[in-house]
Amino acid sequence: MKKNKKLKILIIHGPNLNMLGKREPELYGSLTLKQINKKIKNFAGVKSIKVKTFQSNHEGKLIDCIQTADKKYTGIIINPGAYTHYSFAIRDAIAAVSLPVVEVHLTDIHNREDFRKISVTAPVCLDQISGLGVDSYIKGMERIVEYVG
Repeated sequence: MKKNKKLKILIIHGPNLNMLGKREPELYGSLTLKQINKKIKNFAGVKSIKVKTFQSNHEGKLIDCIQTADKKYTGIIINPGAYTHYSFAIRDAIAAVSLPVVEVHLTDIHNREDFRKISVTAPVCLDQISGLGVDSYIKGMERIVEYVG
């Protein structure tokens, strides 16, 4: 990637992430989605990365967002929420775009309920980062920057 081309990363938040700050704070922390997006944007600004955030509780809207990202963004960071574990439609949308995609999770999905340990989306992603809270998103951005050079 040319140095003069600004990196643009799409951040996609899946279902129930709009409830952060209220939903099981002992697991997900006390930050709201708005506060998480602010931290993401602050980090991106320091690194000269342009970010756009999107959240939906609807599978089709998440798929539409992924499909329209090609040629507009350098990469995608997605927290598919519960769709991680069963949405082959989101998996197929990720596989169809020619962008690096990093799957992220606030909690360590590998040390939670058995059903959460399985990700159907991770195999078509560049990487999966989980268990770092908001830093999962930061590490995801760093991973995309590293990948695109």
